[in-house]
Amino acid sequence: MYKYTLCFIQRNDEILMLNRDKPPVLGLWNGVGGKMNDGETPAACILREIAEETGLHIAPEHIQDKGTVSWNTDDGTTGGMHLFTAVIASDVPYSTPIRTLEGILDWKSIDWLLMDRNHGVGCMIPHYFRRMLQEKNRFHHRFTMENGSVCAYSYEEIPACEGTIFVQT
Repeated sequence: MYKYTLCFIQRNDEILMLNRDKPPVLGLWNGVGGKMNDGETPAACILREIAEETGLHIAPEHIQDKGTVSWNTDDGTTGGMHLFTAVIASDVPYSTPIRTLEGILDWKSIDWLLMDRNHGVGCMIPHYFRRMLQEKNRFHHRFTMENGSVCAYSYEEIPACEGTIFVQT
């Protein structure tokens, strides 16, 4: 099991993003999430991380398990994370930007996030983000990294019977 979680919170045509103050994505816009505590499930972790990093308390039925992301690097490092999306109602008040202990939270338009050569987001996000938003199915996304850049990417659908963490709608 992977030890990290990441969630992209959507309100209308915007995603709540965090410009991180800490590595590994220092200075880049990313979803919210983090490392699972010992004995914690991915579902419990993402609910905790959303609350800690944003102050939002999102009901589990508004969160979708979108699969996993894994990577290996040229220095032999490997890792992975559980990937989620959440949708909040358009009338939920959440004004940004907000300075937090992790960085700066701000709403970013989906169009901005999907722009070609957007170097303001983590380098893996452009590869899986559109599919994650548009497809109901879960996928495993695999990356091979060299010198901090993606040199290979592939994905495959995760069969519905394999470990859905939240109910798919």
